[in-house]
Amino acid sequence: MGNKMVTYNKYKRVLFFIKKYKVTELVPPEDLREIFSEFAGGGSYMSTEQLHRFLVEHQGEENFTLLDTEKIVDKILQLRRTQQETVHVDQHRERKIALDDIFRFLFLDDFNGPSKTEVNHDMSAPLSHYFIYTGHNSFLTGNQLSSDCSEEPIIKALQQGVRVIELDLWPTSSKEDIKVDHGWTLTNPVSPIKCLESIKKYGFVASQYPVIITIEDHLTEELRAKFAEMATQIFGEMLYYPQPAECLTLTEFPSPESLKNRVIISTKPPKEHFKSNRIKDNGNYHALDGISESSEEESSGKESPDSTVEVEINSANGSDSDEGDAGKYGCHRRLFQECSPDYKSIITIQNKKLKGSLKDKLKTDGELRRLSWSETTLEKASESHGTDIIRFTQKNILRVYPRATRVKSTNFKPHLGWMYGAQMVAFNMQGLGKSLWLMQGMFRANGGCGYVKKPEILMQKLQCDNEFDPTRIMPVKKTLKVKIYMGHGWSLDFSPTHFDMFSPPDFYTKIGIVGIPADIARKKTKVIMDNWFPVWNEEFEFPLTVPELALLQIQVRDKDQGGKDDFAGQTCLPVSEIKLGFRSIPLYNEKGEQFKSVKLLMRFQFE
Repeated sequence: MGNKMVTYNKYKRVLFFIKKYKVTELVPPEDLREIFSEFAGGGSYMSTEQLHRFLVEHQGEENFTLLDTEKIVDKILQLRRTQQETVHVDQHRERKIALDDIFRFLFLDDFNGPSKTEVNHDMSAPLSHYFIYTGHNSFLTGNQLSSDCSEEPIIKALQQGVRVIELDLWPTSSKEDIKVDHGWTLTNPVSPIKCLESIKKYGFVASQYPVIITIEDHLTEELRAKFAEMATQIFGEMLYYPQPAECLTLTEFPSPESLKNRVIISTKPPKEHFKSNRIKDNGNYHALDGISESSEEESSGKESPDSTVEVEINSANGSDSDEGDAGKYGCHRRLFQECSPDYKSIITIQNKKLKGSLKDKLKTDGELRRLSWSETTLEKASESHGTDIIRFTQKNILRVYPRATRVKSTNFKPHLGWMYGAQMVAFNMQGLGKSLWLMQGMFRANGGCGYVKKPEILMQKLQCDNEFDPTRIMPVKKTLKVKIYMGHGWSLDFSPTHFDMFSPPDFYTKIGIVGIPADIARKKTKVIMDNWFPVWNEEFEFPLTVPELALLQIQVRDKDQGGKDDFAGQTCLPVSEIKLGFRSIPLYNEKGEQFKSVKLLMRFQFE
């Protein structure tokens, strides 16, 4: 990259006419020239000390030392040599940094990315204080009805930093063994041993913080005992669970810091033994025969009627609902004696289903609990009990999963759960789409460790005079100013005819805020015609009332005059972690995989 390089691309027109398009490489934007001149004292070069001032004062790198700056100078000199510029200069001149040096450096996202790359949140709070990167039906390779079950999507999710893996456990046809399968569908099962061994091997590749296995339990009592033995043998000391005496005294969940490199299990506790082989539940009879009733709705593709929240919440089934009737960590003494102690004792996070009204079900006094609701249930419940949900999630855990009709493994907008404090917003990681991009963007925060500390606004004590209502319009807290200068790298990562057969692409950028309803905004740049190196130089402002929950979504597309605009890259950035100043923004493909070369040069400011 430099201000003198010129390239040409040839495209064949109709009747074999060949037209050349002149494409000039990128040059430093005028804003950068002015800032450079300011910190260089009007000269043509920056000293190491002047570069240090630029990094600290303009780029906001407050913790940078002169030694850190020296390392950046070394990198800049390496880049200069790579560009085949003259290196046989005197020692004094060689450590001087020119404008082109700074320009090249700013495009290095590994040195000049938009957010912090290390864990920077307090990790000593209870698990209920964090948003957790959560997968849904983690064993499925594709759609919810006919795709294969495999350990491969589990491995891929863990490598991406996902911290919550879901397994559906069913008896095999012989009733003598266990399989992982999506019940009452055409999916092919996978061995639970393969899944557990994969979690052990890959669980802490991307993050040291705990892996939570949520289990949809359809097993007999004997098979539960078999699974408990399987899990304890495979994980050994890696498997964490509280001792029975601890269960009765715990008043909060353990912290991510205390559970580093540990695996914990979350599911509904086994039911008590009943004298009758059948019970009546919501007007329907269910056969027991030692088999858990949990989650049958999702497995069969059914969901509770949308006409009332109570129906779905009352049901012991509930799509993906692994709820139960045991108390704190499932250590109710009578249940502990009457069901399989081995299986029950390895369950760390359990749920207690309370009776009564929705408000009663969300009570926060007493025992720790986890609820599991569909997106539909949460949406309806939030309309009348939003504050109760937020208060519940300050101490307890709420898991929200996709409705059963999302058979193509699509996803809902995750802010539906986050803005009410739901820790486990469960996603189909094998799917595609903008909702998944938001999920990936959120968990780039905090060094990508899979745990993001919830903002204080969701953890403060709620009183009538200061209740947080994400649907209410509040005063603007700060304004994010974003300037998009230019893009680079498509000519390296794509073939000349990928976007248009007969000409270079026509790029434009869509940019917006996703957050609470009042902060949602969408804007876009002008279209830059016939250029692999688009220069926009456009600035946008986003007033934010709750910046702690806001995500900046960026998408580049190629304008197509005759049809749908072509995808050219996307990213999503947590506003709370955006670094100030000029930043290199790497773009990702539709699956969330980072392009090798494609990136934007942008500048961020807060007012």
